[in-house]
Amino acid sequence: MENTTAKNDLVLDVHEVPAKKSQWALLSIQHILAMFVACITVPLIIGTSIPATIISAGVGTLIYIAFTAKKSPVVLSSSFAYLSSMGLAFGLDANPLDGVSGNYLALAIGMVIVGLIYVIVALVIKKFGTGWLFKLLPTIVVGPVIMVIGLGLAGSAINNLTGMNANSYNLLKILVGLIALFVTAITAHYGNKTLSLIPFVIGMAAGYGVALICTGIGYAANWDYAKIIDFSPIVNNFTNISLSSFIGYDCFAFLQFNNGTFEWGQMITIILAFAPVSLVTICEHIGDHLNLGGVIHKDLLKDPGLDKTLMGDGIATAVSGVLCGCANTTYGENVAVVGVTKVASVQVIVTACIATIALGLFTPLMVIVQTIPACVTGGVSLVLYGFIASSGVKMLINEKIDFGVSRNIFIAAAILVAGIGGLTVQFSIAGQAVTITSTAVAMILGIVLNQVLREKKTEETTEEVKAEATEEKAE
Repeated sequence: MENTTAKNDLVLDVHEVPAKKSQWALLSIQHILAMFVACITVPLIIGTSIPATIISAGVGTLIYIAFTAKKSPVVLSSSFAYLSSMGLAFGLDANPLDGVSGNYLALAIGMVIVGLIYVIVALVIKKFGTGWLFKLLPTIVVGPVIMVIGLGLAGSAINNLTGMNANSYNLLKILVGLIALFVTAITAHYGNKTLSLIPFVIGMAAGYGVALICTGIGYAANWDYAKIIDFSPIVNNFTNISLSSFIGYDCFAFLQFNNGTFEWGQMITIILAFAPVSLVTICEHIGDHLNLGGVIHKDLLKDPGLDKTLMGDGIATAVSGVLCGCANTTYGENVAVVGVTKVASVQVIVTACIATIALGLFTPLMVIVQTIPACVTGGVSLVLYGFIASSGVKMLINEKIDFGVSRNIFIAAAILVAGIGGLTVQFSIAGQAVTITSTAVAMILGIVLNQVLREKKTEETTEEVKAEATEEKAE
């Protein structure tokens, strides 16, 4: 690889490519491994298609790269921020007893709404800048809302870990999940540069290995309690062999839009579930690009421009919603890969996208992935969801939010208690039930309180304003 350390500390800059094909392939595989586990965890939790989600990550990233003219080395994949919203939309009038797994049309509509909001915000930012957005959603609102998104999912992680989602509390499943958790943490903390980039891969592999041993014992001793892994996806895939047994052309969400019962009156519920969260993820989008910009020594908010990065992210999410039902978002794991390897080549990411799409279409591998037990994802999710919550705390710390100021305490307290406590607002419009999710309610409370509780001007602040005014007059 050409060394460009003289220009900056990057080994490969955004527009450069590896000199050797073998290096090119390895660098691309590294990006796939970095996003793979988090990518498949979202559909594992919600119950949507894993292959379609993997394919959508590749397609969505290619869309983003096209909108940003290959100037930003970003990888997009499934977003955890919308899990609660997705669960609400996916469950609208879906009845598993009738063989209906979920309302894919409602889910796709939610994601298209998110994409439209991104596009609208991108156009407004292009016209008026970002000041209005940060005024509407300052750190004291966004930080606690991100914490709510992470901690609000804690119950889902615990239910997966304990087996309660399958209506059977199981100590062996807890053991397997905790092994996955500890291996993940130990790998991240003690692993070398390569292993520390893929701790979730190692952790889930360890959990799956122990689950495999338990399941083997369960079958040998005819002990159902130990049968942790369900091999039915593999069995079903090869029972009646067809083209789809090898190439997953029929995995996409739009092929299942007739599942569930969608009514247009449900639109209000869907909008109120997804729209508020989209504003939070837009702020995360800005933060991720500032972070990446620092890594590659470029101001991505200016070139290619925040309007273009938001446009690419939004269109990618809308397309992803139709393909798999998940939102796309920038992945910190892949930013970390760029930061550690100092390889910012967009062409490496393009190659990773093509390989990801091919991987998603390879059914034999995908059915093996579908056998990953919920307890393993539950164990890993204890960390994943905690990371989401912790990023909210980190944001408050980085911005030096002073909790000695009473307004900050009131705003954060209202958001956290309303969000984690599950405060929803339910009402009817024209006979149609409407629900505002707890995350949306918490965010609305935070925005309103932030406007009502104005910052008090201290004597020091007043003097600073006077000094600035004097300087401006002098100029």
